[in-house]
Amino acid sequence: MIRVLFVCTGNTCRSPMAEAILKNKKIDHMEIKSAGIYAVDGSEASYQVKEVLSEKGILFEHSSSLLNKELVDWATYIFTMTNTHKSRIANDFPRAIEKTFTIKEFADNNKYGELMDPFGGSVSQYRETYAELELLIEKIVDKLEK
Repeated sequence: MIRVLFVCTGNTCRSPMAEAILKNKKIDHMEIKSAGIYAVDGSEASYQVKEVLSEKGILFEHSSSLLNKELVDWATYIFTMTNTHKSRIANDFPRAIEKTFTIKEFADNNKYGELMDPFGGSVSQYRETYAELELLIEKIVDKLEK
């Protein structure tokens, strides 16, 4: 079983969107979760995320989770949205660094690339983030399936 954990800041925008995209692929041997470095447990996904996922026909219930040792230990792979998220995990959970990558680092071998944060932006900005995540996740699935 491959266990994928997506991590962003508040676990209300990018990481739940990534979680929903990958879960929607319905890959039997993958479990997917998301969390946030500074999340408040129990928050819903932003209304923009809900809108974009609805437009794509993805049904997704979300309740935010603060990143913790249990989630880090559970994960086979941890994909962060930025290098700052990755650095925070390296500082807080040093044993996890070998399984932690920025999403662009793993998908595109781009160590410095980061996923734009649409927080507080328009639905249109969230659509752009969705499109980028969809492409990156497709590349991640291809690599994990090899």
